[in-house]
Amino acid sequence: MQNEMEIMEIIANGGDARSSCLKAVRCARSGQFEEAEELLKRAEESLEKAHNIQTKLIQAEIRGERNEITLLMVHAQDHLMNAITVKDLVVEMIAESKKRIELEEKVKGMIING
Repeated sequence: MQNEMEIMEIIANGGDARSSCLKAVRCARSGQFEEAEELLKRAEESLEKAHNIQTKLIQAEIRGERNEITLLMVHAQDHLMNAITVKDLVVEMIAESKKRIELEEKVKGMIING
């Protein structure tokens, strides 16, 4: 296959992004928001790398450079789109975790100050 290495890079970067996002939401649930933000930045970097490769392949096709559509290429696209979706959901989940922890702290303060 002509672009096998590039396709494998999309898969690897998509997987790295997804993994970083899931770690980020776990950190956020326990109030480690700085760590969560750092993991989200890492995820964004991986997604950008994957997206740049995808864009390069699309531009080559637009120029008339045809590639065989293989299961590996479909898998790479699936991996990338899944990682993007996970990142979008994790951003929302982190925001909710922040609100929950703020609320818990307010309630705890009300109980202590009675």
